[in-house]
Amino acid sequence: MTNRDLRLSRRKFLAGAAALTLGSGAAANEPVASKSGFRTRPAKPATDGRKPLAVVTTVCRPMSHAFHIAGRFMQGYARDGSLHVPKHFVRSMVVEQTPENDLSRDWAHEFGFKWTRSVADALLDGDKLAVDGVLLIGEHGNYPRNDKGQILYPRYELFEQIVAAFRKSGRVVPVFCDKHLSHDWQKAKQMYDWAKELKIPFMAGSSLPVTWRRPELELATDSPIEEALVAAYGPIEVYGFHALETLQCMVERRRGGETGIKSIQCITGKDVWRAGDSGRWSWDLLDAALERSETVCPGDIRKNVGSLSLPGSPVTPAVAFLIDYRDGTRGTALLLNGHIQDFVFAAHIRGESKPASCMFHLPPAPGARFFDALVINIEKLLENSRSPYPVERTLLTTGALDAALTSHQRRGTVVDTPELSISYTAAESTFIRGNIAS
Repeated sequence: MTNRDLRLSRRKFLAGAAALTLGSGAAANEPVASKSGFRTRPAKPATDGRKPLAVVTTVCRPMSHAFHIAGRFMQGYARDGSLHVPKHFVRSMVVEQTPENDLSRDWAHEFGFKWTRSVADALLDGDKLAVDGVLLIGEHGNYPRNDKGQILYPRYELFEQIVAAFRKSGRVVPVFCDKHLSHDWQKAKQMYDWAKELKIPFMAGSSLPVTWRRPELELATDSPIEEALVAAYGPIEVYGFHALETLQCMVERRRGGETGIKSIQCITGKDVWRAGDSGRWSWDLLDAALERSETVCPGDIRKNVGSLSLPGSPVTPAVAFLIDYRDGTRGTALLLNGHIQDFVFAAHIRGESKPASCMFHLPPAPGARFFDALVINIEKLLENSRSPYPVERTLLTTGALDAALTSHQRRGTVVDTPELSISYTAAESTFIRGNIAS
């Protein structure tokens, strides 16, 4: 979730820091002297007895998603007071772009994996599949935007090549796709259909549904949710997806299960406040959500939003995604740059006098330990050949984001979404519990 717009300003600093880290590789790989030594002088995990993974990524630079996700499979990560080493190791890595602060080639030398620009080369040994899992991390890198402002990450194109390798080998393995499936609904649906056709164990999404919650709110399945709201921050597409996932992982637990989205509208600026005043979204829910925020700014939200410049928060007017679900439930995702810098949720539950609410906690960089929570769930996918939560959630939020940005492009018109008649049953919540430090 590192802000894409900040990476160039920190580029030389991070590259230098990475060089220093890699330059001291011998000392870093000495045996751990004590139980606590892994936080300062971790031993390099052995690959014996572990299963091979292929990482297919757009870029691997400091603080990128590949750095955080693939790095945990290479180096291990803190869990329950000790160094946790996943049962899978990185055997190969496909990298589309290699900026001056690229880490992938140094990591290939350090950890002994195969470095390539070919998906087939990374996955196959001749005609045989050479890995037991694939991490598709199509996030970050220098890619163009379309006329809706969407970054054209090639997740679909890379997944298509993964599918081709599966077809050639006659075998499939679990695949994790970072964040939404594609910027384009039709491409996303095709990815989903390929996974169904080939029976690929398929998981997608971001850290928001699985990170720590304060308090540890888990709505009961079949909850009579009437209306729900998420308040967040960040760029409209990149963090808009996170806001939608935060909303969806909660409202999918409502009575009757998920049945899909009827329509979406994206409004901005003063129209957001007018919609609240007219009852289109609930000021009471926003107040209940902001009660959980650790960053909420004093003063009038209508003055703060769009006037304060903060890291990761572009100076933009308020943004609202207004969602009408097919069963009549209403959802709202607000981006409030300048007023908060966290993700908070609230919902009206029929029969309860006070809204249910919580914060989705995101420990900051450099560790960004919300990736611990995501990798824990990726490990479940790889070990069980089954996603710990329905991939239909990410299919729905992918389509919702595309429709919201279509509405934004059309200056706030309502976009009907018959294609989002997606039904599924929520799984048990898999968010991480307990203390962050361990």
